[in-house]
Amino acid sequence: MADRSAVSHSNGTREPERWRVSGASTPRRLESWSEILADTHLAFDVDATATTPAKFDGAVTRRRFGELVLVDCAASPFRGHRGPSVMGGQREREQSEQILGFQFVCRGVETVREGSRQLALTAGDVVLWDGTLPTDVEIVESFYKRTLLFPRDRVLALCPRLGEVNAFPSLSQSGPARLLVRYMNAIVAELPRLDSAASNAAANAAFELLRAAIEPTLPPSRSVARGAMRSEIRRYVRTHLHEPALSPASIAQAYAMSVRALHALFEDADESVAGLVRSERLLRCLEDLQRPNAGSVTEIAFRWGFCDAAHFSRVFKREFGATPSEIRRAAVAHSQ
Repeated sequence: MADRSAVSHSNGTREPERWRVSGASTPRRLESWSEILADTHLAFDVDATATTPAKFDGAVTRRRFGELVLVDCAASPFRGHRGPSVMGGQREREQSEQILGFQFVCRGVETVREGSRQLALTAGDVVLWDGTLPTDVEIVESFYKRTLLFPRDRVLALCPRLGEVNAFPSLSQSGPARLLVRYMNAIVAELPRLDSAASNAAANAAFELLRAAIEPTLPPSRSVARGAMRSEIRRYVRTHLHEPALSPASIAQAYAMSVRALHALFEDADESVAGLVRSERLLRCLEDLQRPNAGSVTEIAFRWGFCDAAHFSRVFKREFGATPSEIRRAAVAHSQ
């Protein structure tokens, strides 16, 4: 198995994790590569091709920020198969592979068959792939690619119409997709200097760039229009969390609808409008509590719209299993 290392820093950031194939023989090195792919991307059966070198080589570097994972991958030619026997593994693996990959090919040639879609990818190509679909890949020429792994459910919440299409859209002519490629490169350079709060903000920006790349390519529908409106309201909520008066009534007024219509819009969602406001406020409080210089517990609670410190402490502990003071003490201790 490949060596793997990562170093933590006092501001919560981590050095990249790195893997490299090992083994004396080509079959063992390909087996090692299959294990690395399962750890860092998706599970594949890996085989040699006519162009696989006697000393097959492959390496992966992984960086995490917010909910996202940025993966650099380089390898010699090989063939990978991801069918029902590979995908029907342990439940934990199935859950971990509920991802969408935004991939940029930096070098080499790769052919892909994903569901009904067939692609030939070369340097400069951008593609969005679905970790839930059977896939065959062949690396024709030694390649290097950079991939941003998104939680599938979060992307579908932002772009509901994506779940209704039979094949993912092409992003080759998308300006926002090209901007996201440049953003990935900037993340690699800047991530070592970002604390946890800045990392979460960076991840949110990546979600918005991906949404901007995908949405214009998708057909409209009534159910999707409802989902798009919910996504817009979620963005409004995140922008106005600091306002104590933020509530279903104020949100409905901002969108020129009745409170009843607003509640009906969220009746088939995972949480109510009030629950959305509360959970988003709690997440922002958690981020600030993990930053030692973000102020006192009461200041943080008031900053994000809580008007009663005792009520804030109760709902925070119910949500996260620890009090705000306990989170703050742990953050201060970790920074010393």
